[in-house]
Amino acid sequence: MIVDNLANAANYYGLHPLFEKAFEFIGKLDINNVETGTTEIDENLLKATVAESKLKLAKEAKLETHKKFIDIQIPVTIAETFGWKSLSSLSQPKEGYDSNNDIEFFDDEPSTFVTVIPGEFIIFSPEDGHAPLIGEGETKKIIIKVAVNNA
Repeated sequence: MIVDNLANAANYYGLHPLFEKAFEFIGKLDINNVETGTTEIDENLLKATVAESKLKLAKEAKLETHKKFIDIQIPVTIAETFGWKSLSSLSQPKEGYDSNNDIEFFDDEPSTFVTVIPGEFIIFSPEDGHAPLIGEGETKKIIIKVAVNNA
């Protein structure tokens, strides 16, 4: 898991060949007026989804993992809290891995929580169990999906 300010995004370009393209896409958006929907940035390797969601209590948020994609999540309107626990420590899968949606849910409790505010981002790799959408109110956020294998 990585948390930082969008102004520092270039520091992470070297971690994945598509990170630069992902953050350049974000940099070109009018982030405060972005509309909901999904945009394919680089075929099936890189896509951005702008979503509006209701935030929930921490006890209602389920840890999830992804095998095929890295998540870059950026709150647009209000702060969002995320639960986190290492995949290697997760032991209570709910229904198994859904390969069509690249997601697996767990009943484990997060080991820590982090709050990300507008202007910041959080990156979750496949090794990061994460429970998004914790907080109060309605949020708009951007979720960038970066293919783990970009070939």
